[in-house]
Amino acid sequence: MTTLVSASDTLTRDALTVLQPGFVGTTAPDWLLRRIGEGLSSVGLFGRNIASPEQLAALTARLRAERDDVLVAIDEEGGDVTRLEVRHGSSFPGNYALGSVDDVDLTRAVAEELGRRLAACGVDLNWAPSADVNSNPDNPVIGVRSFGPGTDLVARHTVAYVEGLQAVGVAACTKHFPGHGDTNVDSHHALPRIDVDLDTLHARELVPFRAAIAAGSKAVMSAHILLPALDPDRPATLSPRILTGLLRQELGFDGLIVTDGMEMQAIASTYGIERGSVLAIAAGADAICVGGGLADEDTVLRLRDALVDAVRTGELPEERLADAAARVRALASWTQAHRARGAGSGPGAAVQEGTAPGTEIGLVAARRALTLTTGERPHTPMTGAPYVAAFTPVANIAVGDETPWGVAAELERLLPGTETGAYDEPAVDAVLAAAGERRIVAVVRDAHRHPWMTEALDALLAARPDTVVVEMGLNRAEPRGALHIATHGAARVCGRAAAEAIAGI
Repeated sequence: MTTLVSASDTLTRDALTVLQPGFVGTTAPDWLLRRIGEGLSSVGLFGRNIASPEQLAALTARLRAERDDVLVAIDEEGGDVTRLEVRHGSSFPGNYALGSVDDVDLTRAVAEELGRRLAACGVDLNWAPSADVNSNPDNPVIGVRSFGPGTDLVARHTVAYVEGLQAVGVAACTKHFPGHGDTNVDSHHALPRIDVDLDTLHARELVPFRAAIAAGSKAVMSAHILLPALDPDRPATLSPRILTGLLRQELGFDGLIVTDGMEMQAIASTYGIERGSVLAIAAGADAICVGGGLADEDTVLRLRDALVDAVRTGELPEERLADAAARVRALASWTQAHRARGAGSGPGAAVQEGTAPGTEIGLVAARRALTLTTGERPHTPMTGAPYVAAFTPVANIAVGDETPWGVAAELERLLPGTETGAYDEPAVDAVLAAAGERRIVAVVRDAHRHPWMTEALDALLAARPDTVVVEMGLNRAEPRGALHIATHGAARVCGRAAAEAIAGI
């Protein structure tokens, strides 16, 4: 018996196929399973969806019970941006730490092991790595998520990261095209603008993306940024000149183009998510990422219907929607083939020669990323429990404020009795009172961007010159303190490496 599928059914299915929505909870809601059965081909996971590797594996298995080729995506950069270990902090240092070591074999090994863990949990599309050249040190949203400020450095480590992830069957999604590194506005809150000329864009921003494309990155994520040299009217996510003209035609990218989160204010407050999604697909995007904030069935249906209506009114060519859906299905077929071969199973990635047996590659990398600078007064390893003063900035939305960071927990493990206090102002008198006679460890994050942190360190070091300073963001300020430790990121494993240095282990 032949089943006839109407053109209307095909259109609706294609509209569902190009969506990558999120949901709330650690089990799949009925509405999500129902929409997967109707054609939804991708699901995005966030920290709220993950309690443990076992739970995550059960969740992805349930999704694939409805459709075995569903794409399960996640924003797992490692380092400061982790969803897999959102409650405890990442076992892997982030891009800035890897870039500071500048060993592409190490970067590839870290990405491979991270990919292996994702694959073991049933995740097969990672919205990473960040290929942004962090040319603006005051950038509020990229920072340590970048491999660094050097174009060639970022390019070679982006390639290594893509190769590592995809070696174990997890598709890489290189972001944020055409480069978010020179912004001073967070696109979660408003629309950033980069006013540089075409020559600069080609010589700086685009170089890592060219390299990632040549390395076979399966996906690229667009940025919600305005680049007048490329398109003075529309942000990259909505620009045919940028997504089709530049990325597809000039750079020759033939994989999946994914948007950044459409509920981010750079799009939502200027175009709205429905119109923004239509314009994005028309511009050349293939998949609409939504669900970091809006994570319900109503959002999925609104976006589906907006795409269908746009086709019926002639605003969105039906062939463009069909092409986008076909690219989603093609990537799903690639990841499905890797799962069938068991590409993500097997032992963990081998660490480099000379590493102690059983040492995790993430800890190896975090230790190598440390930069230690001693002051005029020699530092003696701590044997007694210190007081940790954590000077805490407001976290950007990509990082989130639910993931713990710092060195206190790891110092408590090594030096029982360690206490800590969190400060969001230069409350030095309070720190001194809480510390008493104990030595102080002052922990900061991007101190160069927060004058109040610099003020706090100045006053603290004047009163207690034996203070140890730990910078867990960009290492821009002059080293100071009896011992200055730059971790190049705030992942849990970076805190462990710093704690070992403080205790002289």
